[in-house]
Amino acid sequence: MLTESSRQQDFPSLAGKVYLNTAAEGIPPRQVIDALSQYAGDKTLGMDGRALHEARWRSVRERTAIAYGLSPEEIGICSCSSEAYNLAALALQLREGDEVVINDLDFPAGATPWLQPSCPATVKIWRSREGALRVDDLIPLLSPKTRLVTVSLVSFFNGYKIPLPAITEAIRKHSSSLIALDVTQALGRIPLDLTDVDLIVSSTHKWILASHGGGLVGVPARVNEKWTVPAGGWFNLENAFEADRFEQTKTKPGAASFSVGMPNYPAIYAIDAGLKYNQAVGVEAIDEHCRPMIQFLLDELQQMPVEMLTPTEPESLAGIVAWRHPKAEFLYNTLHEQNIHVMYHSGRLRVAVHGYNTEQDIRRLVQSLHDALKQI
Repeated sequence: MLTESSRQQDFPSLAGKVYLNTAAEGIPPRQVIDALSQYAGDKTLGMDGRALHEARWRSVRERTAIAYGLSPEEIGICSCSSEAYNLAALALQLREGDEVVINDLDFPAGATPWLQPSCPATVKIWRSREGALRVDDLIPLLSPKTRLVTVSLVSFFNGYKIPLPAITEAIRKHSSSLIALDVTQALGRIPLDLTDVDLIVSSTHKWILASHGGGLVGVPARVNEKWTVPAGGWFNLENAFEADRFEQTKTKPGAASFSVGMPNYPAIYAIDAGLKYNQAVGVEAIDEHCRPMIQFLLDELQQMPVEMLTPTEPESLAGIVAWRHPKAEFLYNTLHEQNIHVMYHSGRLRVAVHGYNTEQDIRRLVQSLHDALKQI
């Protein structure tokens, strides 16, 4: 996707390195670093810089709206996905007898707010089979009491991509539940069709190649009333500085209610630049570039003595491949010594392939794994 020249120019830190850990931390292009410097310059203007900050904030909403298939008015920005889900829990105001469905492939941010002792709802776990979430296993968990089903479009754990249309159809047919979708491991990496989703959440420091400190929230206007956060603050309020501000609170509806306080403008600048870079390249082009590398890696891993965690059906593939091995830590250390960067955790190795990766990166990884496995 990148020429060798443009890769060196935009991602100079990748020189001599095989970086395959974007699912944890994306490598920002030069344009994102420049944007952070621009924020610093604008900040030195004092209050005169505020208009420049706000212009970037509006730009992020516009770019996120394009990615989510919504309008800018349906986009809110908070500090991270964890904050977004905790604010969502406030908005739902669950009661005794309500039910929430989580799953065992999700990142903690989307699952743990509903497991707190203060949450009165009953939590049901949609359990995966062979690394996949099956619609047939979800349907028995749904009932008239189901208030929310929360799931990731792509699992951080093994890269499994859910069949979103089939899942939304089942939820609508068997309950009146809201659907919350985490797209952190998908945004900027695979094309998105988020039709009929009620809440969309993403962090910003992974595939869109921006910085920490952002949570991109999408709330379709049709469900504004159900996702209005009753939180104190000022940026989220209609009357924060009006004469009646100490008598009553008027909260902005829907997505705007997730932006409680002063925006994290350094992150906003980075997010704007990351989304601009990503969208200029084109997510479809990124996916087309990466898909053959993912398939090659899967084919090679299936010939090795490892336990595959990622389902291999083409329709369930995104940017992540994961597997287990009893000597996974040894494999990780061996790769790291060769400047090949993957993720290791509790016997699990995870590789993430993005647009700045090359076929040579994957071949180098595969050869190093073969060599390391021979030493065990």
